[in-house]
Amino acid sequence: MRLSVKALAVAGATVLGGSMFLVAIGNIGLSGYGDALLDVAASIYPGYHGPGGLASAVVVGLYAALDGAIAGALIALIHNAVVHRDIPKGARFSA
Repeated sequence: MRLSVKALAVAGATVLGGSMFLVAIGNIGLSGYGDALLDVAASIYPGYHGPGGLASAVVVGLYAALDGAIAGALIALIHNAVVHRDIPKGARFSA
């Protein structure tokens, strides 16, 4: 079965972008929450300068969503290329 590149890209964007956004929102309400993760994100994403207000949470969420979409699409493409290469039926391993 082939994986849908589009579906896995959307899922990755939703999970990673949503997670980072929620951590950033949590950091606004609970001082110190997720500081280490947000500091790492600040070192990776240009334009994001670490824990801050709602605008910072949106920026880190969008950057993480882009990363998640790229990762999801790559996973699907690699899976499809590896699993669906042309191998004679007798040479396939059965699970």
